[in-house]
Amino acid sequence: MKPFTSKIVRSRISKAKFREIVRLFSYDLSATQIAQVTSLNRNTVNRYVRAIREMIAHHCDEQSPITGTVEIDESYFGARRVRGKRGRGARGKTIVFGIYKRNGSVYTQIVPNVS
Repeated sequence: MKPFTSKIVRSRISKAKFREIVRLFSYDLSATQIAQVTSLNRNTVNRYVRAIREMIAHHCDEQSPITGTVEIDESYFGARRVRGKRGRGARGKTIVFGIYKRNGSVYTQIVPNVS
């Protein structure tokens, strides 16, 4: 967090304003909406929102459980297809995406919609 805190130290907004930007960012508001609520310039809010996103991405990279060699695949789970119908019959089935690490760990995620 050292690079991010140095940006806050050099800022000209109060810590309370910064906390408000973070709170509104967590509500998934756009930079324009945050600027209107906080009475700050949109470009200022954009700079802080970008810094927050960079910090989140940095944290995710550090905490990522997926490193090294992996195998990935998707599978369809559900009832068998009706006889006489062509194709693999994926409509109405649950799609599951999986990642297998070589050390034996398996990560799965149900995919809500696939095109």
